[in-house]
Amino acid sequence: MTDYYPPQQTAPYPTNGSSMPNQPPPPYYPNSNNVSIPAQEQFTSDAFSDKAVRRAFIRKVYLILALQLTITLGIVCIFTFVPVIKDGVRRYYWIYYLSYAIFLVTYILLGCFVQCRRRFPTNIICLFVFTLALSYMAGTISAFHRIEAVLIALIMTILLCLAITLFAIQTRWDFTVCSGFILVASVCVFLVGMACLIVNFTLGTNRVLQAVYAGLVLLLFGFMLVYDTQQVVGGRKYELDEEEYVFGAMQLYVDVVMIFVALLGLSGSQY
Repeated sequence: MTDYYPPQQTAPYPTNGSSMPNQPPPPYYPNSNNVSIPAQEQFTSDAFSDKAVRRAFIRKVYLILALQLTITLGIVCIFTFVPVIKDGVRRYYWIYYLSYAIFLVTYILLGCFVQCRRRFPTNIICLFVFTLALSYMAGTISAFHRIEAVLIALIMTILLCLAITLFAIQTRWDFTVCSGFILVASVCVFLVGMACLIVNFTLGTNRVLQAVYAGLVLLLFGFMLVYDTQQVVGGRKYELDEEEYVFGAMQLYVDVVMIFVALLGLSGSQY
């Protein structure tokens, strides 16, 4: 009887005392879920995502700003070119002070309370009331000026704001670090305005003093327009969060309207 032995198998390790196996390791097929993305590609993807979010934020801010300025332009034109409304606005001047109070209240709510300017629809309602109040103020001031002065101020406001916006976007200077300077300048201009108000009540209207004050206001809000534009566009040391579209539109809107009012004050063409 012949003994049966199974076929001899190749040993995984050599018998000559070598420490390396005879057979190579099994091939590795990477799973698509485990493929690692290079760090450079991840950074590029995040950068594109951030840019897309910022562009959407900018579009939203300037769309709201365009609607606000359209409302203001309509009210200014009505108060300037319609004689009946123009006379009524000049007769019932106390409504101006009421709109000024509403402007201050809504400005404080939107500027100081985060939930008020981020929660929908509270933020839109407050911004709409704020826009109507400031539009009425601008329209009332326009009603006390000649039509030619209002038209010139409108054209100059458009050209000046476009030039300032382009400068703020293109320049390498970072104006977002100048918040301290803006605060000090705002306090100084406010004190000058109070002094002018006292002089007007005691000694009568002084055209030269009024023009000087209007020039200071124009310089201040022109600088603030650069500051606010860079915060909205981003890419600087300080920038607005993507949820602060209402705050960004409000700040730009105040800058533009105050530049218009300052240009009206510089014209001096009052009735």
